[in-house]
Amino acid sequence: MAPRFAIYAAPPADHLLHDFAARWLGWDPETGESPAAQPAAGLSAARISEITAEPRRYGFHGTLKPPFRLKDGCDEAMLIVALEKFANQHAPVRLPVLQMAALGSFLALRLSKPCPEIDALAGACVKTFDAFRAPPSEAELARRRSAGLTQRQETNLAQWGYPYVFEDFRLHFTLTGRIENEAEREAVLAHLTAQTAPLLRREFSVDEICLFVQMESGAPFRIAGRYRLTG
Repeated sequence: MAPRFAIYAAPPADHLLHDFAARWLGWDPETGESPAAQPAAGLSAARISEITAEPRRYGFHGTLKPPFRLKDGCDEAMLIVALEKFANQHAPVRLPVLQMAALGSFLALRLSKPCPEIDALAGACVKTFDAFRAPPSEAELARRRSAGLTQRQETNLAQWGYPYVFEDFRLHFTLTGRIENEAEREAVLAHLTAQTAPLLRREFSVDEICLFVQMESGAPFRIAGRYRLTG
């Protein structure tokens, strides 16, 4: 299979939040290191590894342009040129305070209040880089639809290859997969809230956009480049 690319927001590699997330998830997309899971929140290391398996594959990030394969006639060099141009045209975004929250049965850092600027940046990413996107496979479409989509999300999926864009976009930084047991989910939420609260005292602005790449199916995503927003 061809590589998949994604455009994400991610903290700088020297930010404490990046270090914490890499250790918690067991994957550092900047360095390619895989820290071993540790017991936490009353759970074994094996269980922590299990509940972080899905977000580990993607690395700690907030989605701006979801993963896509390049369409025929496009290559990575062309995508990088477009990224550099885009970064020169858009300004950094100072985010509201991040806070831990449950999104259904998984846990993520979310914005404490709406941020139209990050919504606009994500929307611009979706539109600009759609010119590089190959159509999703039938299997990918079926996986998206399995979550149950509204009519608007179905329209987004058909037009943009992803249901949660524009009005349905909510920036979040995922830290677990699904945790169906409510008591276990609450214990992990309390643990992550306590661990991340001190880290979030340092401002987290989206000063750059990151190109993530997955070289083959099932492989973890790596950061292939960071592009400072200077517009």
